[in-house]
Amino acid sequence: MNFTLTQKERMLLEDQKTHEQICIEKYSKYACEAQDPQLKQILKENEQAERTHLATINQLLNGTIPQMNQQQGQQNQGMQQVQGANIQQNQASPQGKLSDKDICTDLLMTEKYVSGTYDVAIFEFANPQVRDVLNHIQKEEQQHGEKIFNYMQSKGLYNVQ
Repeated sequence: MNFTLTQKERMLLEDQKTHEQICIEKYSKYACEAQDPQLKQILKENEQAERTHLATINQLLNGTIPQMNQQQGQQNQGMQQVQGANIQQNQASPQGKLSDKDICTDLLMTEKYVSGTYDVAIFEFANPQVRDVLNHIQKEEQQHGEKIFNYMQSKGLYNVQ
């Protein structure tokens, strides 16, 4: 189904496109820097999901509403409960790279921000189908944050008390 964007809707989608590109860059970079293989896997999964989000935003910018059922299946494959023993992840990595804790903290903060920007965008779109697509992406952004949060908690890197 094709639709026409208002100037404001186009601007909001361009902002979301930039956010998705930054998320892809961060997840890609941090997957290479992370020490823990479990964290590397989470980051690679989230990076792939962000690439799907970027493709979806590009479709919306082209005036096409994408099919969301295919994307949901891909995302559900990556949702796993994170568990494991507490290992040394607070110390900085060699060559001045960030520690796993710092990587997670940055990505959790990023996901909180990006989810919030989707919330604003959802309210600004007139087309209910576009709002549904953006709502779907926002939910996945929240799931990315949840995976990072669960990982941090399981490793003793995030105390909620």
